[in-house]
Amino acid sequence: MNILGISGSLRAASFNTALLHAAQELAPEGMNIRIHRLHDLPLFDQDVEEQGDPAPVAALKQAIDEADGILIACPEYNGGITGVLKNAIDWASRSGKERKVAALAGKIVCIMGASPGITGTVRAQDALRLVLRRAGAQTEPQGEVLVFQAHTKIVDGKLADERTREAMARHLQNYATRLAALRG
Repeated sequence: MNILGISGSLRAASFNTALLHAAQELAPEGMNIRIHRLHDLPLFDQDVEEQGDPAPVAALKQAIDEADGILIACPEYNGGITGVLKNAIDWASRSGKERKVAALAGKIVCIMGASPGITGTVRAQDALRLVLRRAGAQTEPQGEVLVFQAHTKIVDGKLADERTREAMARHLQNYATRLAALRG
């Protein structure tokens, strides 16, 4: 099972990118998580889209196409999702010139998030679910991984908190089980 991991943060020491690396370690047997960076993605512009998807956009859409599912590590900025993550979803929600169907259409997305605050990324995850639903994707499993006070749980870029690691492992197993059931 091939999973595409996307961090909604560009920061080098991102808590959410660290979550994706932890997910790679904790993934159940048979699940392979490949992280796709959003650093080169241009801002969505329909005039640009009409000329054809820029290479970073085409690469993102191809990575989504090749994945059995998507794992998004979602930061929370001002109570919502980051601009870079929304931008990626905007590009992936459109078919563009070269495609008949948007890359996100029908994809099953698993969400988690880390924040230094005390509520984790609960508001951002709710907002992300809404945006993904509008883009034609589904979110599973319905449980949440909300890593609050991330600066105390992620040390030197590694998820060190054992309870959080256990919760993430369960979440990933539930995701794998759901994906397997949907694939029949």
